[in-house]
Amino acid sequence: MHHRTVEELMSRPVVRARRDTEFKELVRLLAENDVTAVPVVDDLGCPVGVVSEADLLRKSADQADASGRVPIPHLEAWERAKAGGSRAEELMSAPAVCARPEWSVVEAARLMETQHVKRLPVVDEADRLLGIVSRGDLLRVFLRPDDAIRGEIARDVLHRVLGLEPADVAVRVREGRVELTGAVEYRSLVPVVEQLCQGVDGVVSVAGNLTWRRDDARPSPPGP
Repeated sequence: MHHRTVEELMSRPVVRARRDTEFKELVRLLAENDVTAVPVVDDLGCPVGVVSEADLLRKSADQADASGRVPIPHLEAWERAKAGGSRAEELMSAPAVCARPEWSVVEAARLMETQHVKRLPVVDEADRLLGIVSRGDLLRVFLRPDDAIRGEIARDVLHRVLGLEPADVAVRVREGRVELTGAVEYRSLVPVVEQLCQGVDGVVSVAGNLTWRRDDARPSPPGP
């Protein structure tokens, strides 16, 4: 099976900022390039942080409301320091959480989830910026045509990996939802088939309607 890599999905070239990029220039970079965040790089082109719209909006949130209707939100000391910043190095979220180009969609998605970030700068072996991958980029795998998903499951999962023939298991895919019908030799093989199909890029769900010819889950009868 071929899992799409971060390199295949990432955006490049990357709009970037320097440590000394001023606040207004950061706003201009976001607006003119229709992006919601930019990585901040050092002199070697290595990401040191990311400036997002949320980082910049802290400056507005920290200002008093002339009408008096909205109270000034409580900010932690580090948030107040960022709100008072005027350059990228003062405003950015750091350190930058980065991905490698050879990573799979699953690896990148798990890192985003555990680190609570919406995008990952992608770096080479020298930590230089290559691209950026966002949640939206990772979701593009779910735009794969149903025929492509069905073909990969039938060819790579069922035939090459499991040695099953088309007559054994039939595959239907609709809007990324996979339905399997047919019979396999052993009962224990059913969850294996379903798990492998779920791992194919673009699969939303797997409905297994498989039967088996031998129930290897039952204990063997005692001997004479």
